Amino acid sequence: MSNDRSPRIGIVGLGNIGHHHATRLTRQDADLVGGVDIAQAARERFEREFGVTAYDDATDLYEVADAVIVTTPNRFHEEYAVSALEAGLDVLLEKPLAHSLESAERIVEADADADGFCMVGFNNRFSNPVEIIKHYQRQDRFGDVDHVEANYVRRRGVPGRGSWFTNKEVAGGGALIDIGVHAVDLALYFLDYPEVVEVSGVTRSQFGGRDDYAFVEMWGTDSGPEEFDVDDSASAFLRCADGSTVSLEVAWAVNRPTNDEFVIRGTDAGARFDRGSQELTVYEAATEGANHLTDTEVDTQTTDTHEAEQALFVEAVRTGDAPTRNTIEEGLAVQRVIDAIYRSSETGRAVQLDG
Repeated sequence: MSNDRSPRIGIVGLGNIGHHHATRLTRQDADLVGGVDIAQAARERFEREFGVTAYDDATDLYEVADAVIVTTPNRFHEEYAVSALEAGLDVLLEKPLAHSLESAERIVEADADADGFCMVGFNNRFSNPVEIIKHYQRQDRFGDVDHVEANYVRRRGVPGRGSWFTNKEVAGGGALIDIGVHAVDLALYFLDYPEVVEVSGVTRSQFGGRDDYAFVEMWGTDSGPEEFDVDDSASAFLRCADGSTVSLEVAWAVNRPTNDEFVIRGTDAGARFDRGSQELTVYEAATEGANHLTDTEVDTQTTDTHEAEQALFVEAVRTGDAPTRNTIEEGLAVQRVIDAIYRSSETGRAVQLDG
């Protein structure tokens, strides 16, 4: 597109996350030019709130946009991402890449043939503590980072039973494919995305399908256990070609304290980052003066991670240069890990991944 004007961007999927993105897009150097949804009520609400046209046919939006942000349920990612890429648009696709590995691979194929690009919505990378950790890595403060403990655990946090999140056909899975993708992405991001060669994992469905599921609050309306056919927790271990490893704990519901902790272990230093509280501590040891251990608490800022992610996307659309972070190749690598965890759980064996 021409650098002389602001990028024209539309939203595909006008549910809560679509509104979340649209609100933040109005703060960017970009023009929100419309939205798409199959539900008339969603279109009318979007038009009232943002003063732009909402369509029931995506091709109508493609004619007036340079790029789109796709926020539909997982099963429909492929349909809209591929059609937008084929129309010559750039795409910011909310995580995960798709509801299945096969669907994700077809999106990657479309991206390879397209004039535009597809960026994947791993927004947690844009938090202040993560940016600081990556800065310290570039300074070689940690030495060789060889293991990450990744936790994204809710004590009780099953989405509304009866929503698309709890429907395997639409979502592709439960807690693992919903919040687990963030944990897997951050862990691999801290390791500089090595090749994952072996995955061993177990997924469980122990709470969402119960009549006596006890919770204090729930996102969305609860339609009961008969509307729940996905996993609500997962445990996994990843081994990479360079010898680095990842241990993963993910849960929508489990009888243990909430845990959003990521622990990075390096040969010269380590770090603990809490995704929820944004707390960051660096752990070091030295022999200078006398043997000693140092724990450094780092003061961080609160960042609107979706807004920061959008800023990168908007600039990439404006310049025509595909972003080098949150790439579709990284999205596919995460999807392969998620798929392997599900397969490992089904077979009771570790899964080997080809390079």
